[in-house]
Amino acid sequence: MATDEPHPDVQSVLRSRRWLRSIPLSTLGARGARLLSKLGLWLQDDDPPAVGSVVDRSIPGPDGEVPVRRYRPSESGPYPTVVFYHGGGFVVGSLDTHDHLCRRLTVESGCEVLSVDYRLAPEHPFPAAVEDAYAALEWAADPGTSADVLDRDGGLAVAGDSAGGNLAAVAALMAAERDGPDLDYQSLVYPAVGTREEQDSMREYTGYVLTEDDIRWFDRCYYGTETHRRNPYADPSRACDLSGVPPATVVTAGFDPLRDGGIAYARRLVGDGVPVRFRNYPDMVHGFVGMLSEDEDVDRAGEAVDEVAADLRRALDADD
Repeated sequence: MATDEPHPDVQSVLRSRRWLRSIPLSTLGARGARLLSKLGLWLQDDDPPAVGSVVDRSIPGPDGEVPVRRYRPSESGPYPTVVFYHGGGFVVGSLDTHDHLCRRLTVESGCEVLSVDYRLAPEHPFPAAVEDAYAALEWAADPGTSADVLDRDGGLAVAGDSAGGNLAAVAALMAAERDGPDLDYQSLVYPAVGTREEQDSMREYTGYVLTEDDIRWFDRCYYGTETHRRNPYADPSRACDLSGVPPATVVTAGFDPLRDGGIAYARRLVGDGVPVRFRNYPDMVHGFVGMLSEDEDVDRAGEAVDEVAADLRRALDADD
């Protein structure tokens, strides 16, 4: 059902965050944007969802150590594993910005979640984030390297939001094309995929959370050149064949500039024979699944996370 404006709860959150959105990120530069992101952590709960345990460590990456955070359910293991990639335009975001989301995903899915702090642009442009993302997936899939950290037995999935949704989709594509880890599922929450110029939502819905200048700046920082943007490992919608990737949940938001790209990617997956659970939230905005703190709890945000978690639970047999 179409709606003329975002849900009142979302509008309230956006008003409370007005001070965070008053300065274009492109004028702050990467360091300034990351500082602003850290200030936004004040909006998160002092008492986030309880999980069985949380462990921070580093794993080997293609260019040094990659920080990760492992969330384990309260129930006894072993568990299916979800490798999670945070959003932030490939420039901002961290393990901390997505801590609440990963905790809730752990609780509701019954899966062990491994959150990956991949290298950020512009200091590390494409393909650095992709290399870290895929290295983390390979590490998690190999019991010879991860058994001392992960209590894994059962299914394996990737998940992410926004830029992290892009990385999850790319990791799934790479695994299929390289005969890599055997993935059972992928959860893509408003993934940053598709050709921007061809999307009506890019023209209609910039300004609620993401401005057009922000998006272009993120793209310049990460992709650098149009040649890189045409690489399927930069944008999986450019792939010739997606038939080998695992089933997916694709989440979109009605007032999100990235909405049409997510819709088009879901259609591509279906067209290539990949089962898809498509979930659109017409009165939500980009980043809405992060609106889970006590002071800005948006019911639809919790519903979306719980539905993504339920899809993972079913796909990975987390109840077994």
